[in-house]
Amino acid sequence: MKIEFSPTFQSKLKQIKKNNLKLFQKILKQAKLFQINPNHPSLRNHKLSGHLRNTRSLSVSMNIRVLYNIDSNGSAYFFDIGTHDEIYKK
Repeated sequence: MKIEFSPTFQSKLKQIKKNNLKLFQKILKQAKLFQINPNHPSLRNHKLSGHLRNTRSLSVSMNIRVLYNIDSNGSAYFFDIGTHDEIYKK
């Protein structure tokens, strides 16, 4: 599956790379796994509900989540990354 990144996602990813290289590498690893198999159990890929009902989430770690949508071309559009509390309290 093709992945595209929003400007916000790219900016946050750049900050993570600067502040936490280990987490950055884990994000890249999970993104590659997502491209190969979006439904791999370690990604815990799932549809959200409530105000995020048209959004999907995947796990990078126990606390870090990536929010994304599937666009009309079938590509995944990653638009937010952060801790569970950061991204679900918006």
